Amino acid sequence: MTRTQLNQFIKDEALKRGFSHCGIARAERLDDHEPRLVEWLSKNMNGNMHYMENHFEKRLDPRLLVDGAKTVISVMMNYFPGHNAEYRSPLKISKYAWNIDYHFVIKDKLFNMVEAMKEKTGDFNYRVFVDSAPVLDRAWAVRAGIGWIGKNSMLISRKTGSFYFLAEIICDLEPEYDIPFGGNYCGDCTRCIDSCPTEAITNNKTIDANKCISYLTIELKDEIESAFSGHYKDWIFGCDICQDVCPWNKFSIKHSIEEFKPSGHWTEWSAGDWHLLNNPLFNELFGNSALKRAGFNKLKNSINFVTLSK
Repeated sequence: MTRTQLNQFIKDEALKRGFSHCGIARAERLDDHEPRLVEWLSKNMNGNMHYMENHFEKRLDPRLLVDGAKTVISVMMNYFPGHNAEYRSPLKISKYAWNIDYHFVIKDKLFNMVEAMKEKTGDFNYRVFVDSAPVLDRAWAVRAGIGWIGKNSMLISRKTGSFYFLAEIICDLEPEYDIPFGGNYCGDCTRCIDSCPTEAITNNKTIDANKCISYLTIELKDEIESAFSGHYKDWIFGCDICQDVCPWNKFSIKHSIEEFKPSGHWTEWSAGDWHLLNNPLFNELFGNSALKRAGFNKLKNSINFVTLSK
């Protein structure tokens, strides 16, 4: 099998497993991203996510994560529920968390993809990554020719927007590499910056986690500062505002992944119903969802903060 044939075979296998995009890049150090990462960390824009300060070199060089790595295979999986998605609850959950935790779904698909690749190439050294290690997902998606990083720091595809999960296979295979994505198509648009109710998006395609609603409703373990009162816009887990207003997302298409479809009647709960949520019910409804990361107590705190700050 030639390198060109291997490139196409990998992409075909990705599409068979429901990935919307697949691109392939040479594994090398991301020298151009080092200054941005240093600046972001030096300004403490990672908030209390101190783990972002760890393994600095590994974040920049995937060859330190996998022995003999030559290639980063980047994939994207659509989670957009449709422009007319039925979500009636006044308290909002980010679209990516409406059903089974994506980590489980995508990892299974990646491991199946690897097994199919082994049948063609023989055994090879690899690791799969779904937010499980210090990998700069968006940078590698750009290197693999999939899209560009927008002003809201999201990876954007000209064809279908930004409602995607990103993941990688880093391996020692050496297929033909794709041409990195060139250019940035945000232009003069500042809708994401202008629409962020907490002013978390800077003019440098950077998110200040200390102000980001997603961080405040998931990662932050301290008490929410009163300065954010009235600015949450009813989000209790995550936030989709900067993506919802992005013009490129008018091209988003409804996903076809069964595991990502909303489950349970909680999508129609009133604010009063959310206040009645208890720990056993939380585990029953959200035990296999991304909401588990925040946990019951954090979710209840967000519910109380949103409703009491109105």
